[in-house]
Amino acid sequence: MNCININLEALHHNLQMIAGFMARQGAHWSLVTKCLCGHEETLRALSMMGIQSMCDSRLDNLRAIHRAAPEVEKWYLRLPHLSVVDDIVSLADVSLNSEIEVIRALSAAAQRIGRVHNIIIMIELGDLREGILPGSLINFYEQVFKMPAIHVLGIGAQIGCMAGSVPSVDQVAQLILYRELLELKFQKKLPVISAGSTIFLPLVLQGRLPWALNHFRIGEAVFLGTDLVSGGRLEGLRDDVVILEGEIAEIKEKNLVPMCEVGASTPFHGLTGATPEGHSPGKRGFRALVTIGEIDTDVSGLTPLNPAFQIAGATSDITVVNIGENTEHIQLGGTIKFRCSYSAFVRLMNDSYITKRVIPDLETFERDLPDRLKVNVEPTLKLGYQDA
Repeated sequence: MNCININLEALHHNLQMIAGFMARQGAHWSLVTKCLCGHEETLRALSMMGIQSMCDSRLDNLRAIHRAAPEVEKWYLRLPHLSVVDDIVSLADVSLNSEIEVIRALSAAAQRIGRVHNIIIMIELGDLREGILPGSLINFYEQVFKMPAIHVLGIGAQIGCMAGSVPSVDQVAQLILYRELLELKFQKKLPVISAGSTIFLPLVLQGRLPWALNHFRIGEAVFLGTDLVSGGRLEGLRDDVVILEGEIAEIKEKNLVPMCEVGASTPFHGLTGATPEGHSPGKRGFRALVTIGEIDTDVSGLTPLNPAFQIAGATSDITVVNIGENTEHIQLGGTIKFRCSYSAFVRLMNDSYITKRVIPDLETFERDLPDRLKVNVEPTLKLGYQDA
């Protein structure tokens, strides 16, 4: 059976470490859960661990969070779009915004249900994703501050989320200056600067970030331990929270490189058609066929736990793994275990064909988790910001 295992002990360890990093920065943070794709067992486990603020980019996932942990503060990370503003204000406590017309629609939707909706206004700082241009800040805020049922919680930015840009202290300094400008101009407090994400954590560990950057949205480091700058693992974090087990459907000794002409018809060029390093034509070895393919995940983001194994290629339904000469611990119907990149993990969690399992089960985990070990990530809106 193909299964993705989520190790709750390792997850709890990483949460404690990140909480320590945030305490070092003097900052608050929210857990980005979009990679879980609404998996309610894991969401319940996170609530048990003390996570009281979660961020997601899908409304269905926010509904899952509400079912699994109804008291949790919810942030909507995807840019709000006009067709779903009613759902956003009813499901999310906070949203990230960059379009004045959308904020007007959120204002109207919030008034209809008698609620105040909190927003972070996003500023473009070079990643070329969402964000208003700095030159339009004054006019933009002047309009937003007049809107009923909208509370501007602060400003934010996306850095390193699309273009792969590495964040700098200078970019954070720009945000701080923009906040000072707006507060002086309008005599209104903007208590939150929300720009930190996993890619900022090396700067946190180096002690280089200004304390004014006081809110982080962190996900990948918690689930995968990733250092997005170096490509390795962050200090003190575990990389075994998520392990994929793929069932073996065939084990046979075969040639390790194709013995025929290779054309352009291979469906997944990044994984097939190349001669593996050190494998000359005619060389043979054992290959295991695992019943997971490109329909299920980004196979290029899988790494076998056994360092002697090497992914040779994949099709839509099958991944081929070179397992060397020794098949003593490999058997038909058994599994090969893999670590996952972020893209591989999120696609697996969104795949209805893959079983998801938390280890240990929730009842055992809750029984064995003392209150003193809870992480206690508090809701941002209960930290005095909402009335600022």
